[in-house]
Amino acid sequence: MANNKETATFIVEHIGGQQNVDSLVHCATRLRFKLKDTSKVDEKALKDHPGILTAVESGAQYQVVIGNHVAKVYQEIMDQYDIQAGESSDADEGKSAEEIKQSVRSKNPIAIVFEYISGTFSPLIPALAGSGMIKALLAVLTMAGWLSEESSTYAVLDAASNGLFYFFPVFIGISAAKFLKVNPYVGGVIGAGLLEPSFASLMDASQSLDFMGIPLIISDYTQTVFPMLVAMAFYAPIERFFKKYSPDTIQLFFVPMMGILIMVPLTALIFGPFSQYLSQAIANGLVALLDLSSILTGVVFASVWPFLVVLGVHWGITPIQLDNLARGGDPLNAMAAGATFAQMGIAFGIFLRYRKNKDLSSLSLAGTVSGIVAGVTEPILYGFILRYRRLIPILLVSGAAGGGLVGFFGAEMYSYAFNSVLTIPAYGPIPQYVFSIAVSFIVGTVLTFIFGLGKEADASIATESTNTAPESKEEVEAEKEADDKEELVEGKQIKIQSPLSGELVPLTEVEDEVFSSGAMGKGAAILPTDGTLVAPFDSKISSFFPTKHAIGLTDENGIELLIHIGMDTVQLDGKHFSSSVEEGQEVKQGDTLVNFDVEAIQQAGYSVVSPVIVTNTDSFKQVASEKSRHVEPNDTIITVVK
Repeated sequence: MANNKETATFIVEHIGGQQNVDSLVHCATRLRFKLKDTSKVDEKALKDHPGILTAVESGAQYQVVIGNHVAKVYQEIMDQYDIQAGESSDADEGKSAEEIKQSVRSKNPIAIVFEYISGTFSPLIPALAGSGMIKALLAVLTMAGWLSEESSTYAVLDAASNGLFYFFPVFIGISAAKFLKVNPYVGGVIGAGLLEPSFASLMDASQSLDFMGIPLIISDYTQTVFPMLVAMAFYAPIERFFKKYSPDTIQLFFVPMMGILIMVPLTALIFGPFSQYLSQAIANGLVALLDLSSILTGVVFASVWPFLVVLGVHWGITPIQLDNLARGGDPLNAMAAGATFAQMGIAFGIFLRYRKNKDLSSLSLAGTVSGIVAGVTEPILYGFILRYRRLIPILLVSGAAGGGLVGFFGAEMYSYAFNSVLTIPAYGPIPQYVFSIAVSFIVGTVLTFIFGLGKEADASIATESTNTAPESKEEVEAEKEADDKEELVEGKQIKIQSPLSGELVPLTEVEDEVFSSGAMGKGAAILPTDGTLVAPFDSKISSFFPTKHAIGLTDENGIELLIHIGMDTVQLDGKHFSSSVEEGQEVKQGDTLVNFDVEAIQQAGYSVVSPVIVTNTDSFKQVASEKSRHVEPNDTIITVVK
C-alpha cells in the first residue's frame, strides 16, 4: 500500500496536473476536485492505484475515493501543491453550501431547474395544502346552502383561502431567495413591488407607458410563478456581486437598494411582457389547432395546461374561453379538465401507494380532496409533480387521454367554472364529459401507483407486503429468521445494531455510485424517520468530520464503521447538524452521537438516505446485511463474521 504522500502525488499527476485543478475539498471519504478539463484525467490509472478505492465524475466534480484517511491525503496535496482549497464557505467569500451545490451541477441544467423549483416550493407545500382545503370547505358549505357567497363570513374565509395564491410572487420571492441563500426579505419586497396598487393600476392606463424611455407593458402578477422564479435567479448573483464589491460600511442599505432598484424594473420590462407575448402566441396556436382537429387539440392542450399555469401564461387563454362561451360553449376549459383530473388521480395514486408514510399520505390526500371539491391542484403540481420528475410523463399521458376524449366527444363548458366534481353540471354532454375526466383520473392513479415516486420514497413501503404477522410467536421468529438473513459462513459473529430509526434499504439502491458499487465496503443504508444518530456498538470515534455529516467508529474487534448521514450533505457545511461528541472519544451502544433535522435537510434538496459501511470489509470473512424492513436502534442490521 502506497503511503499518503505518494498517493497524493500520484493523484495530482493523473488528475491532469496542478494546472488542471480549479479547487479541491474533501468530505468524509473522498477528494472532490473541480477541474478545468476532465478529459485530462487518467481514470484507469486512478482506479488501479492501491491507495484509491475508486474514482468517479459527478456533475462538475471529479471525486477520488480514498476512505477514512482521506484527510491525510488531502493535507499532503495541499502541502505539496499550490491548489486552492475551494468551494468551502471560507474560500468562496460568503457563498453558501447550497450555492456551491448548484454551481457544481452546472453541466446538468435540467437537474438545476427542477432542484430550484422543488427547493422553492417544498417549504410552501403545507400552506398550499391548507389553502386548498379551505377552498374545498367553502365549496361544500356553499353547495350545501349553509353559507352564502354574499355573506361577510364567506368573504373572510375566501380571503383566507386566496391569500397565498393572490400574493404568490411575494411568497415565491421569499422561498426562492432562501433556497438561493440570499436575503429572503428582499426577495419578498421584489414580489410585493409587482403587486403594489399604484403599479398594478397602470394596467388600466389608456396612454402608452415607458420606463426611462423604454416601452413598458404592465402584466397582472397576481397568482403568477414564472416571473418571480426567473427574477430571483437573476437577483441572487446581483446580491452576491454587490456584497463582494461594496464597502462594509454601506452594505446594510446599498446591497438591498440596488437589488430592488434593478430587479423590479427588470421584471416589469422583460419577464412580465415575455409571459404576455407567450400567452398570445399560445392562444393563436390553439385557435389554429382547433380548426385543424378537436381531438388533437384536446391531447395537446391537456398535456401542456399545467405547465402553462407554472409559466403564468394560462391567463392568455381566458379571453378565448370567454369568447367561446359567448358563442354558446367553450371546449378549451373542458379539455383542460383532463389535466386537472389527471393531477387529482396522481395525488390519489400517491395516497394509495404511500398510505403508510404519514407525510406523503396526508399531503396527497389533502391535494386530492382540494382538487376534487374545489378544483385547486396547486398543492399537487408544486408539491409532487415538479418535485418528483417521474410524475411528469404520467401527467402527460393521463391528461392527454382525458383531453383527447373531450375533443372526441365534443364536450364543452357552458358556464364559467373551475374544473372539479362539484362543477360537473356546468359542462355537457355530462355523461361523455364525466367519462373523459374519469379516464384521466383513473390513468393517473394507476400509473402513479405502479411506478411510484422513486427509490427513496419507495423505501417507506418496501416491506409492506411482509408485515402480515403469522399466528404464533414461534412462526414470527421462524419467518424472521428465514427472511432477514443470508446464509452465514462459520466464524465469530459480531452484530452491528441500527444507529437510526427508519427504513432499512439495500446499499445497492443508494443513488451514489461510490456507495452502491461497494467501493467503500459492504453494509446497508437507512432512510431515517427521525434525526437522532446513536452508537451501533461499543466503540471509539476514530474520525468525525467537522460538518458532522459523517462519523467513523472502531470497535474492539477491529471493525471500522462509517456512518454517512445523507447524500452530498457535506455541502450543508454543518447546517442542520449538532453533536457534543468528539474524535477519540469512547462511546457505548445507544449513546447519542449526532442530532440532525431530517425535514430541513430534505427541504434544502438533499437525500437523507444514510449508508452504514464496514470500510475494512476485506479484513473479515463476511459482512452480511439484513433484508429491508423498518428498524430501530436495537435491531441488528449487519452481521460481521470474523
